[in-house]
Amino acid sequence: MRHTGDMMAYEAEAMSNGFRRVAGVDEAGRGPLAGPIVAGAVILAEPIEGLNDSKQLTARRREELFAQLHEGRHVIGVGIVEAAEIDRHGIQTANYAAMAQAVAALDSPPDFLLVDGFAIRGCVMPQKAIIKGDSRSFSIAAASIIAKVTRDRIMDDLDAQYPDYGFARHKGYATREHLDALRRLGPCPAHRKSFAPICRPPAPGDLFE
Repeated sequence: MRHTGDMMAYEAEAMSNGFRRVAGVDEAGRGPLAGPIVAGAVILAEPIEGLNDSKQLTARRREELFAQLHEGRHVIGVGIVEAAEIDRHGIQTANYAAMAQAVAALDSPPDFLLVDGFAIRGCVMPQKAIIKGDSRSFSIAAASIIAKVTRDRIMDDLDAQYPDYGFARHKGYATREHLDALRRLGPCPAHRKSFAPICRPPAPGDLFE
């Protein structure tokens, strides 16, 4: 794991250029066949040791850090774009929309954004896109945890509504269990109808872990 100074280097660079409220932004749920895409935006009040790319943390550790973020003086925003909107506008547009919503939901507006992967199209706020930013910036890592835990909880709720699909286990990703359920049951209202293999009959080789 990188040192605290390394994980705050992009924030320090922005502040050295006169910015004072730097928000990290990240999303969860681009690839699944079901459920929303969720974005998080976080302005850290201070560094939190242990923050990292949410995919590199256990579910328990993500939950612990999620609680720690909400218990502190950090500013947190969430954006959610549902499956129907993803189908209507496409996943990349939905991704931009979720990130913009998360930034707009911050109680204290940021003056600079650190964004995982790519800049938010249409956002006029100064921003810096960082490849693999969730493992290089504490602010983006915090946003990734907010997005991931929020989305996982939504998928748990969808599992209660549609218990035959296994959403609580695979979170909407195209696991073998999920594809088998789709073959047996067809899609439910939570599915992204524009995504393969839902928009065509699933083939035996369809498996996207």
